[in-house]
Amino acid sequence: MTNALYYGDNLEVLREHLADASVDLIYLDPPFNSNASYNVLFRAPSGGGTDASIEAFDDTWQWGPSAEDALADIRASGNHKLHTLMAAIRTALGDNALMAYLAMMAVRLIELHRVLKDTGSLYLHCDPTASHYLKLVLDAVFGAENFVNEITWRRTYAHNDHRQGAKHFGRVTDRILFYAKQDDRKWKQLFRGYDEKYLERDYRHFDPDGRRYRHDNLQGPGGKDRGNPAYEVMGITRYWRYTQEKMQRLIEEGRVIQTKPGTVPHYKRYLDEMPGVPVQDLWDDVPLINNRSDERLGYPTQKPRALLERIVAASSNPGDVVLDPFCGCGTAVDAAEKLGRRWIGIDITHLAIGLIEKRMHEGYDRPGDGFVLPFDVIGVPKDKDSALRLAAEKPHDFQNWFCLKVGGYPLDGGRKGADRGVDGHFYPYENSKDTSTGVISVKAGANIGVAMIRDLRGVMEREGYPFALFLSAYEPTGPMKAEAAAAGVHENEFGRFQRLQILTPADLFHGPGTKLPPLAPINRRHARVETRTSHKEGGQGSLL
Repeated sequence: MTNALYYGDNLEVLREHLADASVDLIYLDPPFNSNASYNVLFRAPSGGGTDASIEAFDDTWQWGPSAEDALADIRASGNHKLHTLMAAIRTALGDNALMAYLAMMAVRLIELHRVLKDTGSLYLHCDPTASHYLKLVLDAVFGAENFVNEITWRRTYAHNDHRQGAKHFGRVTDRILFYAKQDDRKWKQLFRGYDEKYLERDYRHFDPDGRRYRHDNLQGPGGKDRGNPAYEVMGITRYWRYTQEKMQRLIEEGRVIQTKPGTVPHYKRYLDEMPGVPVQDLWDDVPLINNRSDERLGYPTQKPRALLERIVAASSNPGDVVLDPFCGCGTAVDAAEKLGRRWIGIDITHLAIGLIEKRMHEGYDRPGDGFVLPFDVIGVPKDKDSALRLAAEKPHDFQNWFCLKVGGYPLDGGRKGADRGVDGHFYPYENSKDTSTGVISVKAGANIGVAMIRDLRGVMEREGYPFALFLSAYEPTGPMKAEAAAAGVHENEFGRFQRLQILTPADLFHGPGTKLPPLAPINRRHARVETRTSHKEGGQGSLL
């Protein structure tokens, strides 16, 4: 199986593209309330399903025909337990946002159970808002006997929202519900480091070479009653945990020590031979992502890669297939690639798919060796004609896709709204002293003209942008090209560059493309999905 990113409704992708028992590990972080992934997760590429959808950056649920259809699919699935459960929850909750969410999740969990191998596991990441309902749904789909853990993850530090009048304890944790397909699941015990206070207390002895150790008990627990052998060691007779022959080997190896004559000998246990503390179901040791983190991409609900690495390492082996059906900014597929697994990601926004493409290529390509990370991207434009179809059918999706495809970042996370002629930014001059920001304007319609180039030049002058890209679905006119050339050139240590450049899908797929300075990678701290700020003082330009 080839690594793949799918653009589309994950329910349709699961049904049409993923075979039974084809996935080893599933991680999903479906959106709801504060745990929203800010994706249009239940709107199909055809435009259907809008009545029960989550808009980009707007986690609002509505009951409607799509939720009714999901319940009908559950009835037809043959899972009587799930059907009975959903009917009971609907009776209790009514036809509201939460019920729509649970119906949409339940029908997807049926498909996820189908594609999971018998040795596979599923980790569902959620917040306490709906975790108790989701656990019931998972019990009905996977079987209550296949529940493994409810993991508590500390996702943030202490909140001070009491100052704003909050009347509750700080909400700083998420839940991760861990289920297996069957009891014979893949599993590797993971360990975390020891607490420094514990080391100072117990491992306080050092060999001359600096090797750290502690004194451990050599006496057999239970003494004679447990069948432990009795003999003399260094003048002391006790019931020991080892046979006399093994004890002699340990003495010869220098592993049995006596602090002073007449005292009971101890075993010399080295710290570097210990695996650590077994990971429990409270995860408060994973480094958090904040404004100072180099890992930060600016995606609203981004999870630390260390969190996903722990899940991937514990429940899969190298070469296994990891699936994230709500892949967002791609942390799960990134962790899977890093640990040598194959992966599948699904998302219904071009914004997310574009971000993951950039993230994976910038993280794993090796230009010096000519290596490009191989993976398929399915459901996004592959040529000029498919790009034009996207522009005609979904202009805003075309805007986000094209902006990301040229190395830019959509303004305001790709959200619709007044943009004052700015649809995105790009960040050139990697490893340069010049930290200027470029501006992007995207036009999906055929009605383009020189006035649009003049407007973009006006934005450049007004906001102080040294570069601009005009991305057009259709070929520019001669006057547009002349107006762009009149914006002049900029020269720096990387060469001479036309300040305002025009690019079409034909140029992108078949032409020379743009000539820009080296762009900043996606994991650069402030090269991220845009927030709506001015380029001038206090805006993105001042952050770079």
